[in-house]
Amino acid sequence: MRLAQRNQSIEPFYVMDVVRAAAQQQTAWEAQGKRMIHLSVGEPDFTAPEPVIEAATRALRDGRTGYTLAPGLPALRERIAQHYAQVHGLAIDPSRVFVTAGASGALTLASLLLFNPGDEVLMPDPSYPCNKNFVAAAGARARMLPAPAAQRFQLTASEVEAAWTPQTAGVLLASPSNPTGTSIAPDELRRIVDAVRARGGVSLVDEIYLGLSYDDAQGNAGPPQVSLPPAGGGSAGRPRGPTHGQTALAAGDDVITVNSFSKYFQMTGWRLGWLVVPPALVAPLERMAGNLFICASSVAQHAALACFEADTLKEYERRRAEFKQRRDLIVPGLEALGLRVPVRPDGAFYVYADCSAYSADSWDFCFDVMRDTGVVLVPGKDFGTAEPQRYFRLSYANSLANLQEALDRLRGYLERKAA
Repeated sequence: MRLAQRNQSIEPFYVMDVVRAAAQQQTAWEAQGKRMIHLSVGEPDFTAPEPVIEAATRALRDGRTGYTLAPGLPALRERIAQHYAQVHGLAIDPSRVFVTAGASGALTLASLLLFNPGDEVLMPDPSYPCNKNFVAAAGARARMLPAPAAQRFQLTASEVEAAWTPQTAGVLLASPSNPTGTSIAPDELRRIVDAVRARGGVSLVDEIYLGLSYDDAQGNAGPPQVSLPPAGGGSAGRPRGPTHGQTALAAGDDVITVNSFSKYFQMTGWRLGWLVVPPALVAPLERMAGNLFICASSVAQHAALACFEADTLKEYERRRAEFKQRRDLIVPGLEALGLRVPVRPDGAFYVYADCSAYSADSWDFCFDVMRDTGVVLVPGKDFGTAEPQRYFRLSYANSLANLQEALDRLRGYLERKAA
């Protein structure tokens, strides 16, 4: 069958090769009474808290399952805007909040709205592999700029300025990032936005892991704080310092951010996200989204309202603290094995580790580790072309016990390799 030419620009999603191989091997391992430890897919091991599930159940029973307006439920848009005020100290007009079918739907809409065929969009290498494909779906091209460990695997303003051409339409950044778990320092992010703005471009920032921030963007540890709404409802007081990282929206009203209920709010399969856009983009975005998606899931939207209740937020904060504990176990654990972590992740639930001391190619390393130990990792090949053979990604969205078991298995594997 004849396919559209755009298919040629969509690159493979290699993590799915790893997942398929792991699924095939799992049968053999289970037959031997052993279990595999999956540290590959970027999905929280927690599920939605009970108040969210109860809210979804009520919506179903009450028949609130019809279409919503294309931008989403007004109550949900207002609650998201309030969250920015409570957590980040920013006054965001709810009309700028646009609820989408997941962050993937948000990035698809943003790419179609902003980029023309022939445009190029600057992105860091390494990056989440699907981001360049959202750009490609709009007929534009992702131009990957090497972002080494010395830059915390993120772009700098000087790099953006040097790379800009007449074809450049803007930048697509992620902070914190998949696969590295690193954030862009607020001052550097402002400089990037200023450089893009001065050239008439657009700054699009993926913030789906922003709620899972543990340190500042230089990796300096500090107790995360959040200003929760009072138990009886009403507005919260002043935010208590930097929380949940720092949103790029602080750099100007012309910045477009993408967020999601999948990671911090742990509603991956509910497929719910949002965009915050400049006021001038609200009407064209509504027109486009209404035609392409109609609306996001109404049941998921009604359920998401419960995410912002005081008790639910306290549970999310407890889980965030557990993610931090896991990071603080796995990073020094890998380092002790000689699997260097060149940049300490300050957010998300990923470690981008260097296996070059043991293997010339992380693809071979990951598959050999899987076969030998049952620990499933993702090779760097999925995330770019800047030294992917050195690096692998580990997702620590797993229990502390499983992470410790994974470290023990890796230790045995590396000792056997060295013998």
